Amino acid sequence: MKFVTPQRARTAVRAAYAGPAARRFLTRGRAGALILGLAAAAAVAVPASASASADASPVVGHVYANDNTVGTNTIGAFDRHADGTLTPEAGSPFAAGGAGTGAGMASQGALQLSADGRFLIAVDAGSSQVSVLRIRPDGSLRLVSHGVVSSGGALPDSVAVFGDLVYVANSGAGASNYTGFRLRPDGRLDAIPGSTVSLAGDAAPGDVLFNGTGTRLVGTEVGTSMIDSFTVGFDGRLTAAPGSPFPAQGAGPFGSEFRPTDPDQLFVSNAHNGTGLGTVSAFADSSNGALTSIGASPYANDQTAPCWVEISHDGQFLFAVNTASGNLSSYRIAPGGELALLGSTPVSAKGAGAVDARLSPDGRYLYVDESAAGAVATFAVSGGSLAQLAGSPTSLPAGATPAGLVVT
Repeated sequence: MKFVTPQRARTAVRAAYAGPAARRFLTRGRAGALILGLAAAAAVAVPASASASADASPVVGHVYANDNTVGTNTIGAFDRHADGTLTPEAGSPFAAGGAGTGAGMASQGALQLSADGRFLIAVDAGSSQVSVLRIRPDGSLRLVSHGVVSSGGALPDSVAVFGDLVYVANSGAGASNYTGFRLRPDGRLDAIPGSTVSLAGDAAPGDVLFNGTGTRLVGTEVGTSMIDSFTVGFDGRLTAAPGSPFPAQGAGPFGSEFRPTDPDQLFVSNAHNGTGLGTVSAFADSSNGALTSIGASPYANDQTAPCWVEISHDGQFLFAVNTASGNLSSYRIAPGGELALLGSTPVSAKGAGAVDARLSPDGRYLYVDESAAGAVATFAVSGGSLAQLAGSPTSLPAGATPAGLVVT
């Protein structure tokens, strides 16, 4: 996850309550009795669907997915209810402005929320662009004026946000880099001159993210099994840490996350170790960006292809999405950053293929993009324990090959 504020707070959309807005006054006497009788009959005749809608859990936020659809890219949107359930947002999916690839992306963070909660920033991997969409009060989306810009490279696949500073990872061969932008109050992106950091042609960066203070930025190179680490200047430009890039502790470093309660602790999944050999690494990130191993890192989970990583808002638990195993591993995080495996929870019965995962702002629910099922699943969270809700998962729009989730 790359949307970070110093307090690591996510912006929640206000709850919207539906219900009758007007009251009818009945007159006394026979006419009144007749009106009352007609009203009672009408109440009996209310369709079951309307009655169920009235009893539905209130909307408290939204879930968005970058559909990465071939041709015109779209963003799928859902109303998020207080009980964790999802229903499609009216008008979803919404056009993003650029083009998707129509194929899965090996990346974390392809869709991010602006620091003020007003905009979504989406990669358009098929057209090497980035789109900015305004979030309306009802959760629907609208592309901002001049909201589509070049990503500064080829095949953008990950976005990092801190304040008005935005960095994009481009993973295309021959044009692989990290490029910086400033987000205007109106949602437009301006490229930062001199911000681009070029990478090896086979780097294939899979994730880029800021720490909790915005003073450091990290990127994972899936193709070369290296981790790039930088300090961030006041002008938004990057300075490579001494020794960067650092060798990963496993093949294919993929998803990464800074601990919400400690901006100096970094956790990275190692996705390509082989069947049953998945691990998650823990690093201390010093003030100059140098990375050092924590404890007995890397920490095994006995699963295959741990890719996406999410950490509870209180910094106590880490969840890793094991794409090839079709389950989610839970770890407890010690104060010093050491990990202890708690177990693994299967995703839906439709098989492997789960990808991105994000927690709700209150931490009660974990939303998982189950790509093999073409749906978003909801898990209730209790400490490090996960339980999928009855009725989950909820289907994604037709043609979606999603990468990136945002939960408000």
